[in-house]
Amino acid sequence: MTVVTVPTRTQLFIAGEYSDGSGQESYDVTSPSTGEFIASIPVPTEADLDLAVAKAHEAKGSWQKLGVFKRAEICHKIGDALEARVDELARIQSTEQGKPLAESIADVKEAAQLFHLHAEDAIRLNGETIPSSDTDKRMFTFRAAVGVWGIITPWNFPLLMFAEFVAPGLATGNAHVVKPPANTALTVLAAMECLVEAGLPAGLVSILPGEGDFGAKLVSHDGIDAIGFIGSSATAAKIQKTAGLKRSIMECSGNGPVVVLADADLKRAAKAAVDGTYFCAGQVCCATERVIVHKDIHEAFVKEVLEYAKATVKLGDPFAESTNLGPLNNELVAVKMDAHMADARERGLDILMGGQRSPDFPTNLYYEFTVVDNVSEESLLGREESFGPVLPIIVGQDDDDILRIANADSLGLQGAVFTQSMKAAYRFMEELEVGQVVVNDSNGWWDINMPFGGAGGKGTGWGRIGGVHTLLDMTDLRTGVIHLS
Repeated sequence: MTVVTVPTRTQLFIAGEYSDGSGQESYDVTSPSTGEFIASIPVPTEADLDLAVAKAHEAKGSWQKLGVFKRAEICHKIGDALEARVDELARIQSTEQGKPLAESIADVKEAAQLFHLHAEDAIRLNGETIPSSDTDKRMFTFRAAVGVWGIITPWNFPLLMFAEFVAPGLATGNAHVVKPPANTALTVLAAMECLVEAGLPAGLVSILPGEGDFGAKLVSHDGIDAIGFIGSSATAAKIQKTAGLKRSIMECSGNGPVVVLADADLKRAAKAAVDGTYFCAGQVCCATERVIVHKDIHEAFVKEVLEYAKATVKLGDPFAESTNLGPLNNELVAVKMDAHMADARERGLDILMGGQRSPDFPTNLYYEFTVVDNVSEESLLGREESFGPVLPIIVGQDDDDILRIANADSLGLQGAVFTQSMKAAYRFMEELEVGQVVVNDSNGWWDINMPFGGAGGKGTGWGRIGGVHTLLDMTDLRTGVIHLS
């Protein structure tokens, strides 16, 4: 069974130093896979926040003047340092988060790649010259850092989503005060050793783990210029009310439709749907949340799903090589799964596989891989993001009906469509009301260079995470005008 990995750092990180902070309270972190105590970390205070913000403002000016090539050099060194400590950081993450070790290793490697990628993006972040109606004027544009970002990251990808903001932010000259969740902050705290080792000046990144009340203080702080958030749409709405007119990037909830049309490759579609359900125990904003299947291939698709899931999904110890489905991270997620399954039973939906917590493990957070068929649109599984390892199947009468069901949801992050028709693929790419559409692969497919975010008119936020688009969102477009005579 799992051996709890002792974290290397359990203090706050403020302005280049590990610190116990100014408060007296602490938060106990326990392993979701074993229930064992891992470590205690200090609960940050308003004084800690004030210090971190003040130091960020002190540091950003000289960081911006350092120039993009030097900033890129340090970002590359951060990427190298993270790569050198993949195994250590991955073990800490799997211990505190609960995901299989192989997933954590991939997360750390991708976090390192983001620092390399955005270092190169920043060097190539160009402006343009603009013709002027006044022949004595010359106009041009350039990009400038916004300033001090308050970053709030979720618990499902502790290090990767830290890097999704901090790598492009540093490369473009910004400073950051980061609030990871208290229960999954240990990986990021340990990773800060890599940033220090790479020569990052003090004050540019501070780590203050906390809960919702501390997050509200962060986003409302007068010294925070902009907000970066990844998490639920409900929390994002609260942030916007508090933050007012501050610049923001919001990457929020998804209830991604996976569309399987009548001409789909059923084995490919079934595999992708199952893979997108068990990855990170379904705790992913672009997980397989709803599969909408054409009625003509419904029964055949369900058969393929069950055969592949039974042969592939292994619930168990995150540190066992055979495991690809670990425990849920916390009780709130498990309770939501319980509620969705209770609703499914009350409505008489067909629970074909799983459907409950497994009693065979050290904690009550291990949830069986679950398949529910003939899901109704009005059920909780049909209209809410479950955020757990459940694959709900909805039957659509034809392509128009499938599109209607898919777009009826209030969320619009990422979708997938399975078809062998180029015409149908283009139709669904253009008409699905989501930010990204993946054709013939998992709804959970993602690339670090991919602009990722929600569609307009939906409750999934704005801005893009990934590639040069994040650098554009984390900088201002400035215009210079020179009078020549």
